[in-house]
Amino acid sequence: MEYTYKTKGTCSSQITLNIEGNVVTNITFTGGCNGNLKAIPRLVDGWTVEQIEEKLSGLQCGFKQTSCGDQLAKACRAAYEAQK
Repeated sequence: MEYTYKTKGTCSSQITLNIEGNVVTNITFTGGCNGNLKAIPRLVDGWTVEQIEEKLSGLQCGFKQTSCGDQLAKACRAAYEAQK
């Protein structure tokens, strides 16, 4: 299932991903730091929602209370819940 998540508090504006069961693939970010947001999807492609949450939840970017990684963890959880 393809899922689009509108980010909050980051330079990127949205995250699109595919989810089948709890496995996440084909992650793309719109906006944000181009290099980092190409690297993160490559690193976590094929991971489960739980693995992504474990590694990325709670990360902050500078003085912001969130980060693109943290928002990805939230997007994965939202996508997982939406497919139920």
